[in-house]
Amino acid sequence: MLDIKWIRDHPDQLDDALAKRGADPVAKELIALDDRRRTHVQRLQELQARRNAASREIGKAKASGDAAAAQKVIDEVAELKAVTQAGEEEERRLDAALTEALAVVPNLPLDDVPVGADEAANREERQSGEKPSLNSPKQHFEIGEALGQMDFEAAAKLSGSRFVVLKGQLARLERALGQFMLDLHTNEHGYTEVQPPILVRDEALFGTGQLPKFAEDQFRTTDERWLIPTAEVPLTNLVREQIMEASDLPLRLTALTPCFRSEAGSAGKDTRGMLRQHQFNKVELVSITTPEKSIEELERMTACAEEVLKRLGLHYRVMTLSTGDMGFGARKTYDIEAWLPGQGAYREISSCSVCGDFQARRMNARYRPEGEKATRFVHTLNGSGVATGRALIAVMENYQNEDGSISVPDVLRPYMGGTGRIG
Repeated sequence: MLDIKWIRDHPDQLDDALAKRGADPVAKELIALDDRRRTHVQRLQELQARRNAASREIGKAKASGDAAAAQKVIDEVAELKAVTQAGEEEERRLDAALTEALAVVPNLPLDDVPVGADEAANREERQSGEKPSLNSPKQHFEIGEALGQMDFEAAAKLSGSRFVVLKGQLARLERALGQFMLDLHTNEHGYTEVQPPILVRDEALFGTGQLPKFAEDQFRTTDERWLIPTAEVPLTNLVREQIMEASDLPLRLTALTPCFRSEAGSAGKDTRGMLRQHQFNKVELVSITTPEKSIEELERMTACAEEVLKRLGLHYRVMTLSTGDMGFGARKTYDIEAWLPGQGAYREISSCSVCGDFQARRMNARYRPEGEKATRFVHTLNGSGVATGRALIAVMENYQNEDGSISVPDVLRPYMGGTGRIG
């Protein structure tokens, strides 16, 4: 969430930044809401001041023996109390209206983010690794179904479309990918492993920006909890309504969890295979840091995610997303796109974003700089480290053999009981 004080001081800068994201101007509307709230609060303060003064006058009138004057002031205080109570209710309504209006305004992109309406304006930063040389490569679902270890029909009978049943060595391979990633991030990259709840309340999704604007993208339970769309939600909310010491930062957390997304608006997209599922597993990376270190932390986090693909021997590229392709809460995002020979295309396998204090304001997550009494909002970052289902796709397509088998990358063989080939 953006700071209304900053908006009042920089209305043109806000609307210019929103225009880069393809969003309508809102500064005038937000300032008008804030003006109404401020005017009302000032009036309430004046009423309260008069009520306090009148209360003192009652005592003076009684002390002087003027019962009529005392009763007149008593009646005034009673009237002021009723007016004040109604005014406090209106203040809460005006506060809520301003919060609701601010809650649907996206974060502002950093200056170095490419401006554009969609992914066509994304900027390539670098590539790593070599594309494999394969004869007539197949897509992952063709390989998996031929092996009898990837079953979409069985999943459809159980749950409908956009689900899959993995069996045998393919199921073990995805599990191996997740364990490898967790070991890498905890042992070498300094992240602390967390096993968070995968059901959360409204407040948690609001804190990271999925609510209220993107409710249709989520799955809600009958007891009004939500299935997490990513472990970013519970991990980031671990610092909700807290004041941390600067010496405790950066805080780096990782988790391997199931994730659930309704895929609203994706009808007809990636209907075959595992690329776009309602349920999938992902290793998430979250960092909580100071404003001075957040950009540096973005580069570090992206490098941690890249290291996963390097050790798997996968060819990939890193893209800076344009203003029109970037997520709601991000100020800057790097997408890591793995090469999929079966598709003959790059597909996103990780996305790393810096959010500034956008989420921290929604969560009221702060820290106290060393030697200072005042607190500041932390900066938050999140990234995939990486999506295990998409990593499975990439391994299957890049390590496929002409006989239909799959070679297991060296780094995963210890997690596969030494198995070097799935056939």
